Amino acid sequence: MSKRFKILAVDDEPINLQLISAALKNEYDVLTATNGYHAIAQLKEQRPDLILLDVMMPDMNGFDVCSNIKADASFVDIPVIFLTALDPNEGELRGLEIGGIDYLMKPVNFELLKLRVRNHLALKERNEMVIAQRDLLEIQKKELEEALARVKHLEGIIPICMYCKKIRDDQNTWNQLEQYISEHSEAKFSHGICPKCVQEQMEIIKNM
Repeated sequence: MSKRFKILAVDDEPINLQLISAALKNEYDVLTATNGYHAIAQLKEQRPDLILLDVMMPDMNGFDVCSNIKADASFVDIPVIFLTALDPNEGELRGLEIGGIDYLMKPVNFELLKLRVRNHLALKERNEMVIAQRDLLEIQKKELEEALARVKHLEGIIPICMYCKKIRDDQNTWNQLEQYISEHSEAKFSHGICPKCVQEQMEIIKNM
């Protein structure tokens, strides 16, 4: 992974936060919060890349925190891993239903935690790359459509003077060919001399 990610760990027990921070601090910037309200404040201020969220907390439990996060379009793509001592049959389904991406039992196996965090961040980074490439393709498609629209201005019957070769535009103004093409396309001109004109100019020079 190409950047140092930020992890937000949320738990009402400070000792649990210390252990999580110790396990992850060498690879990630670890932010901590001891309740749901503090977690949401940290989320808005720091925008972490992944959240480790305890379920059983006073005032606002982890499920409520996750629901708040997933209800905000600005944060819906941030992966949430639940950490809890609840029976898996009781809590895992609920956590996944409201948008959590994974579920680990307490006491936490920190080697497993590190692997889960790494894998989910790698997946998030790949997804962001796909989205960025999709957005780039949309921009390129739009630019191509605009270029084709400009080219269409040069299609059809264009009035051109049979003597001086000037072109009449939509405002009934006669313009040099170069000027007209430059204004209606992205073409650039490089001035050269064709063989016939070279010969004519040589004749003129000889007769000077």
